[in-house]
Order: sequence, then structure tokens, then C-alpha cells
Amino acid sequence: MLDTPFTRHAHVEVPLICGPMYPCSNPELVAAVSEAGGLGIVQPASLAFVHGHGFRAGLRRIRSLTAKPIGMNALIEKSSRAYMNRMRGWVDVALEEGVRFFVTSLGNPRWVADAAHAAGGVVYHDVTEARWAAKAVAGGVDGLIAVNRRAGGHAGSRTAEALLEELRPFGLPVVAAGGVGDVAGFAAMLRLGYAAVQMGTRFIATPECTASEAYKRALVAAGEDDIVLSERITGVPVALLRTPHVQRVGLRANAFEKWMLRGRRTKHWMRSWFALRAAWSLRRSAYDEKAGFWQAGRSVAAIHAIVPAGDIVRACAAAAGGT
Repeated sequence: MLDTPFTRHAHVEVPLICGPMYPCSNPELVAAVSEAGGLGIVQPASLAFVHGHGFRAGLRRIRSLTAKPIGMNALIEKSSRAYMNRMRGWVDVALEEGVRFFVTSLGNPRWVADAAHAAGGVVYHDVTEARWAAKAVAGGVDGLIAVNRRAGGHAGSRTAEALLEELRPFGLPVVAAGGVGDVAGFAAMLRLGYAAVQMGTRFIATPECTASEAYKRALVAAGEDDIVLSERITGVPVALLRTPHVQRVGLRANAFEKWMLRGRRTKHWMRSWFALRAAWSLRRSAYDEKAGFWQAGRSVAAIHAIVPAGDIVRACAAAAGGT
């Protein structure tokens, strides 16, 4: 089960992705997963604005820790011209620095696919249902990352099983994203027919991740019932750990926010405001011992200890029949 279309696309040994996480994708975590045989994904905003690296310098920092393949996450939803120019610049730098695997999210991936393909790279796109997959395929992607209802952050609405069946007709490799926190879950997703598994929450609870120890301990202690969906971060439901702060601020957008989000023009202003607020809130919370907003998926039920990232990758490989 370790030789899949994904491992051939990514040139890795284990069909396991450390999902891109704002703000938790620090260079040491990305490098540790790749060095162990999986694929660490760089989240540019985390690298540049949270961990204090210029993007090129951050990539080179990761390269000083591992020579094995890494990937990059490109959030390509249409936003301001300045943001899109910055993202295009980041993609160009990544290609110059040897990155050949890209994960795109939210927008039309055509321009990333064209750039990656010209350099011999591949692009996988985040999807939650078939209609978004159809647009991604039309945009030239090479694979799909199926975000199911058990994922952290912006989760989908389908089960892992139903989503895979919905995406099979597109004929591309599909990666399971959501709800996997242990080796049994990893092997089960491969047996279902997924080409790889993306884990996010599991890799926060590692020594290599620089999130606060309080955040990590909360993940270890949490069960599925401790995950809630909050509209107070981005305006649409985000999966979070239930904390005293989350309970105080509530889970629903207020009346004014909902009114702004319904407007044809005002929704863009409101989303920009939410994005700025989310960037600050999530960054502060991840590194503050006093809990604010801690993103997590339902995989917390399978997380029982803080374990080195490399050990997680190797254990998954062994469970799937590797060494």
C-alpha cells in the first residue's frame, strides 16, 4: 500500500502528508515529516508572518534540515491584487528553490498548474464535493485532496467513504483529509482506495511543532465531543477545540456580520475583515498558554501522546506494510 500514484507524484516513500496549517507549519515540523519519508507542506503565511522567515530563506532553512521533497500550499481565492501578486511571487520562488508539489485551495488552480507543469511539478487541489472537483480538474490539477467532515479548520460535509465514491469518477489520485490521528486510521484510508492520507491535528502534538505546550496537551486530552464548529473566525464554520474562550465568544456570527456576508459587495469587505482577525487570533492563540482559538479535527480522539513527527510517519509506514 506504500506505492501509490501519490508517492510517485511526490517522489516520497510514505503516502502521508503533513497538512499545511496556519499558524502551526513551522520549518522544523515540515522538515521532520519529509525527512522521515512523508511530505511536509509549507504554508507561506506561517513561514513568513508567524515564524519570521523571508519565504526564500525559510525554504532554505527547511532544506538545511532535509534534502527530501517538500510541498507548498497556495491559497488562490481571488482577493486583493497585492495578495495575488504576493502568492504568485511565492509560487515562483518555490519553483526556483526546487519545490515540485503544490496544494492549491479555494480558487481556480490553472495558473499554478501551468507554472508547476512547466517545471515538471504536480498540483493537488482541496475539495469538499464533486462540483469543486470538476472545477479543479478543468483547471489542470493532477490530484484531489478530499476534505471530509471530520477535518480540522474548514471541514467538508461528507464522510470519508462517501466523498471518495463521489470523487472516483474523475480518475485522479485522491488524498483523505480529516479524522485520521493514528496508524489504524491511516491504513484504513489506504484500504478504502485513497492514494494517501493528510494529517494536520496529529502533527501539532509533536515536539517539532512550536505551538504552545498547552495547545498540545489539550489535543491529547480531548475527545470528539470537544470539537465544535465556530463561525466567529472566518464567517463560515471552522472546527475548533471547545475552550473557555470559545464558549465566551459563542459559535455563531452576529446579525451584522451575517448581513454583511449576504451582500454582493459587502461580503468581500466582511471576508477581508474576518481574514485579518483570524490571522491575528489564530496566531496569538497557538502560542499563548491561555487558550483562545485552537483549531483541531475529530482525529483528537486517536491522539494520546505527544510523539515525534518522524515516529508517526514511520509507524504509519509499518502499519501499511512498510518497514
